[in-house]
Formats: sequence, structure tokens, C-alpha cells
Amino acid sequence: MQRILIDTDPGVDDAFAILLAMRSPELQIEAITTVCGNVPVAQATQNLLTTLGVLDLDEFPVIAEGEAEPLVKPLVLATHVHGDDGLGNTNQLQNTDNSPLYPPANTSIVSASGVDLILEMVTRYPDELTIIALGPLTNIATAIRKDAKKMQRVQKIVLMGGAFETYGNVTTTAEFNIFVDPHAAHEVFQFDVPIHIVPLDATHQVILTGERLRAEIDKREGKVSQFLRDATQACMEFYREEVGFWGFHIHDALPIGTLTRPDYFESVRAHVQVETEGTLTSGMTVADLRPERQHPNPNAYVCIKVAVEVFLDYFFDRLQ
Repeated sequence: MQRILIDTDPGVDDAFAILLAMRSPELQIEAITTVCGNVPVAQATQNLLTTLGVLDLDEFPVIAEGEAEPLVKPLVLATHVHGDDGLGNTNQLQNTDNSPLYPPANTSIVSASGVDLILEMVTRYPDELTIIALGPLTNIATAIRKDAKKMQRVQKIVLMGGAFETYGNVTTTAEFNIFVDPHAAHEVFQFDVPIHIVPLDATHQVILTGERLRAEIDKREGKVSQFLRDATQACMEFYREEVGFWGFHIHDALPIGTLTRPDYFESVRAHVQVETEGTLTSGMTVADLRPERQHPNPNAYVCIKVAVEVFLDYFFDRLQ
């Protein structure tokens, strides 16, 4: 059993990753912290509660709200992709009696900040805790700034972010999570803990088409399937207009898969750096992934390949 803290900015794909993690018996989700990114942090917390409310749970992880602004840059949002509420506008859906179709989970948010909860969990589980970072790395960098010695007891950080041998999804060179807070990413990548990166190079291999989603939902009943259908509509419309296909990339689900089904993924060692100041390249992740050019001091594992069909089968099997 792997002890996990999820740091997230839900986000439709974040929500799918959270559902997948909560349905993974290999993972013990000890805590979830929210961070600004796809949406402002208060909305991220609301979206987290909405997502957890989809599941029939008696107990919930400890939840805390984290940082509201990146370390240096003004906050950039992605509501144009994920819907006005960041969750496919599911927070606006109602039953016939005007009650929320997706009510929030019946649990509370602790008074501690997300950064303090990260440090508390590392203290409680030294050398055992894996942090799964699904959004900008602001909370994690701030925790390192606050107590670097304590954060060195993190077992590893697994994150979705970056683009190496492919184009970015915000600018030509930058992926969203890194672009939002490149200074935080720079500090995390320079920190001496094991880091596993799942970049766009891997996540863009996995396309969840509207046809596949519809076929899978038709096989199933229940709140999770209904949520998958409702939450994806805004994203799929964005992808159809902007990218040219009816579907979307379930980016943040892949880091969960690397922990529960590592045989579905291939990674290489690399020395990863982040451009923080470039006018055209802010947020760009830089590494030479060619095996014959390996850096003498690699600081991360970078995922480069996914077994797409078996991963999608696994994804839907877990979310029945």
C-alpha cells in the first residue's frame, strides 16, 4: 500500500485522476491539497468536494486549501477549456427539486493551509509519502521554502507537467501546469528528491474519444458514469473547435497509472530544467531525452511512452 498526498487544481482531468486514485486499492490517499491553476483555489476546493461527492464513501482524506497565487507570475486560468466552474459546469446542474445534481462531499476542510498539511503529512509518514502533483507546483515549492529539511523526507514526487519533444498546450513551448508557475517548477526540479514527470509527450498519446466514452458509459449505470458524461462535455467541445477531434486528453489520470500499473509506461532518466524568464519560452521544460546524450546528473524520470489501449481499459474498469 502506497501512502499518497494529492495536490490538485480540479479541472476535469484532475477530477478523473482523483476518482481513479480513490478507486485504486494499491493507494492509501492520506490527504488532498488544492492549489490555484485551472481555476482559483477556492473554486478548486469546491470542485474537489464535488468530485469526492460522486463517490459513495464513509471516510474521506484530510483536505486543505493551498496557495491562491503563483510565486511570481499573475495567475492564468483554464476555464475556457474546463468550463466556467472548471468542472464542465457540473456545479450548475440540478435535480428536479432544484437540489444540486452533484452535491459536495459531506466532509470539512481543515483550518491548516495546504502547505502546512503537506509538511504535516511528511512528518507523519517520513520516507513513505508520495506526492502526486496534478496542478502547478506552487504548494510544493512553498513547502520546500518553508522547511526543506522536512521535505527531503518525501519518498518521491510524481507530477503531470512539461513538454519536451512535443509542442506545449498554452504556448508553443510550454505546458499549462509549468507555465502557470515556472518559478515553482524550477525550485521543485532543483530539489533533491526523486521526481517522476508525466509530460504532454506521454499524455497526448492517450485520446479519450467521445465515441469511446459514450460506449463505455452505455455499459454502466451509476453516479460515476453520469459524472464522466456530464463533466466532459465542455472539454470535448473545446477540443472539437480548437484541436479538431471530439474527445479530450485525460492528462492527470496518467500519473495515477504510473503508480498502480507501472508496466504500462516507459520512462527515461534526464536532467530537467525550466525556463522562467524567456519572453517566448516561459514555462518551457528543457531536457535532452536522447539515450546517447544522457546528462551526468539526471534529476528526474520522464515518461515517454504509454500502452494506450490497455491504459484506457484499466481506466474504465476502475471507474465502473
